[in-house]
Amino acid sequence: MFVMTMTKRKLIRAIMFILVLITGIAIGIFAIMSSISTSAAGLKLPIYSVDRADNKISITFDCAWANSNTDELISILARENVKATFFVTGEFCDKYPEDVKKLYNAGHEIQNHSDKHPHVKGMNLNDLIDDTQNCNKKIEMLTGEKPALYRSPYGEYDDKLVTTIEGIGMFSIQWNVDSIDWNKPSPEMIIERTTKNISSGSILLFHNDLENTTKALPEVLKSLKEQGFEFCKVSELIYKENYSIDGTGKQCDLGEAKDTMIFSNNEVLNSAFDTLADNLTVADVESFIENGISTEFMQKMMNLLTSEQISAIQGMNEEELQTALTKLKDAIYEKETPIVSDSTPETTLPQTEQTIVSDKDGIVIVPEEV
Repeated sequence: MFVMTMTKRKLIRAIMFILVLITGIAIGIFAIMSSISTSAAGLKLPIYSVDRADNKISITFDCAWANSNTDELISILARENVKATFFVTGEFCDKYPEDVKKLYNAGHEIQNHSDKHPHVKGMNLNDLIDDTQNCNKKIEMLTGEKPALYRSPYGEYDDKLVTTIEGIGMFSIQWNVDSIDWNKPSPEMIIERTTKNISSGSILLFHNDLENTTKALPEVLKSLKEQGFEFCKVSELIYKENYSIDGTGKQCDLGEAKDTMIFSNNEVLNSAFDTLADNLTVADVESFIENGISTEFMQKMMNLLTSEQISAIQGMNEEELQTALTKLKDAIYEKETPIVSDSTPETTLPQTEQTIVSDKDGIVIVPEEV
């Protein structure tokens, strides 16, 4: 609760200060963004696993080179009634379109593993988008479904890649259990690596076209079932909205979305201003009025925003920014809703000065005794 006693002239000045504050914050963000934006880089992570309590896990296969064991994989998975996720390249679709159709028709999902399996870390963004979209088109042509998941070649990624993949409406998927079958270990070693210390929400990585993977897979599936795990496709394992990703890449459900003010029709911008509204307080407003924006304060604010959110704010035009800032100002003050005591004898108070009280309906001016 906060109550300020002031004249009408002071009221106008206070409102002007608030507007200057919010505008100043935005200007400050832009002014120091270049010097500290690197601190936000690298914060974006793909999904390595999912925080779940229902013992569901996902089996995934990366398909990029050949197709020697497609029928065997389909048969093994069918016997155990397991549906898997196959991340295929566009080149695999070109070479083995019938295999892709077989996997899809068997009930497995076909997702994006790039078009030409390039090294994507630091890749030109236009090239990355073209490569990803080309693979999407090939998969959709064969299955009738556009992929929603992306697994980068070699497991490479950086902040820009994850942001770009999200920007085109896809989820970037890694794994937290690696069979290392690409290194051609024994079937026993594959079984050991993929059946120990598994937890609900795990994503397991295998590759097709490997003999020892085919030999190990029946025992892997049997062992995991005996441990009480259930299998589902990755698209069924992950949360599609209202989630966070922690420092280990674990995706966590945030529950039902809270009622929030809509700052912008752009989802990224809305989340950025929502974060600022949640973390700025009236005390911050008052501190700014007295001391201005400090580097420490701006660093704190920047640490709350992702590089994607920062870039989105930078791209706003003047009209969009002013609208969002006005709403941000309202949201900050609405958080600390003061209550006027019902016992206040309003009718006996002279009209010489006024008390400003903010409630859910806005600013209320209550007569204040001198």
